[in-house]
Amino acid sequence: MRLRTFLATAVLVVFSQLHAAQRPNVLFMVSDDLNNSLGCYGHPLVKTPNLDKLAARGVRFQNANCQFPLCGPSRNSMLTGLYPNSNGILTNSQLFRQTIPNAVSLPQAFRREGYFAARIGKLYHYGVPNSIGTNGHDDPASWELELNPAGCDRLIEHPDIFSLLPGNFGGTLSWYASPRPDEKHTDGLQAKDAEWVLERCAKEKDRPFFLALGFFRPHTPYVSPEKWFKGYPEAEMPVVQGVKEDQADLPVPALGSYKKEQDKLTDDLRRQAVQAYFSAISFMDAQAGKVLDALDRLGLAENTIVVFTSDHGYHLGEHGLWQKQSLFEESARVPLIVAGPGAKKGVVAHSPVGLIDLYPTLAELCDVKAPANLQGQSLVPMLKDPTVKGRGWVLSQVVRGGGFKRMGASAAKGDDGKRIFGYALRTERFRYIEWNEGKAGKELYDHETDPKELTNLADKAELAEVQAKLAEQLHGSVKTTYPASGKTPEIPLGNVMYAPELVDPKVGKAAKK
Repeated sequence: MRLRTFLATAVLVVFSQLHAAQRPNVLFMVSDDLNNSLGCYGHPLVKTPNLDKLAARGVRFQNANCQFPLCGPSRNSMLTGLYPNSNGILTNSQLFRQTIPNAVSLPQAFRREGYFAARIGKLYHYGVPNSIGTNGHDDPASWELELNPAGCDRLIEHPDIFSLLPGNFGGTLSWYASPRPDEKHTDGLQAKDAEWVLERCAKEKDRPFFLALGFFRPHTPYVSPEKWFKGYPEAEMPVVQGVKEDQADLPVPALGSYKKEQDKLTDDLRRQAVQAYFSAISFMDAQAGKVLDALDRLGLAENTIVVFTSDHGYHLGEHGLWQKQSLFEESARVPLIVAGPGAKKGVVAHSPVGLIDLYPTLAELCDVKAPANLQGQSLVPMLKDPTVKGRGWVLSQVVRGGGFKRMGASAAKGDDGKRIFGYALRTERFRYIEWNEGKAGKELYDHETDPKELTNLADKAELAEVQAKLAEQLHGSVKTTYPASGKTPEIPLGNVMYAPELVDPKVGKAAKK
């Protein structure tokens, strides 16, 4: 009896190993604070030859959106396959283990079925740049291997970085043209580490891999080698015009992500910021190219699903805003490219999708068992046929506290200091937004005639029927973002995370003396 049981177990183990070895690998690359300023998305200035080449051999999603345009909530949503209302993560410096500790993350699901799961850089939230070189707010159950290189941008160059608020970099517009080469920077070191991991995987093909690579650029500070700045002459950088006219028809919460220090921006500083941001994108693209080249060189490309995306979009002055945490197209929209087994080559899918859809998609492509409560849709049908409509909409949300201010404007009428939610429903043609269920404002944009979202059409009589249908759709979709209980899980009182730091920020200055 024991022998029979032993043999049966041995057969199951061998079968499981053989099955795992036949599954495709996954290379999951996430850029930080990257909007759609990429060549393959039609940007007239930004040069991204490596990501353009990836798009040419895969499916590029034209209307992909994040679920919450802020690093922590977006990444937790993407990696749990749950909306922020269901995993409870609505701000940075939080991790889903605090609210739903028994949830199975995307990489954890792959680990459970025999995949080698490795992380390099930022996948869950990090305090950027100070936590670079540490695990940040990571989830140990998600990874078998964690690599946290720290380059000159973290260890040496902080004292040289220009910032609107001197000494503050992560949440403040800041930049620096570094005299040091690509390979000395954190993202350059990460690309090298990724090559090393891929070389190991190429030698030992008994297990498929799930390699997650989180680039830090172009997150502030926009630090990259000065050679990349030369491709973007400062005088040629665009500056958004007509901001006051654009803001005239906007509800106050729409501009709630504005930061006071941005009042210091002159047109010269705006051009410098855009130059540095574009330079950081090209630098990041070059590092992604090194990893993609390694896939080809090592004979892994044919059986590897490659995903490239960002945690959210990013403003560069549109509507008078910079950075993230708005519900406009620039902040909520993200690049998304999927290439490899199961995906057509060189096609574009136009139906709206979300980062929340990546978990069920990869699980299906790799025959990995996924939790039953995932809230996204599988994109596999779109990967096979980009004309498939799928869900047909995507939802994004943000949170606003009290005292909304619009560049000197007074607080919104009825603002009592309480937290309110904003939700944006993006269909292929329209973006419809409600703040506090419409009580604090509404926005409606027709992308067929107004792709820059300059004219708010909310409550216009001629679009009353369209708006009513979109409102009904938004209200219905918001209900689906909550767990079965109907209540967002909360973090227990006193359960606080801290931001780990490799070195004190002052160390870099001391080291230079």
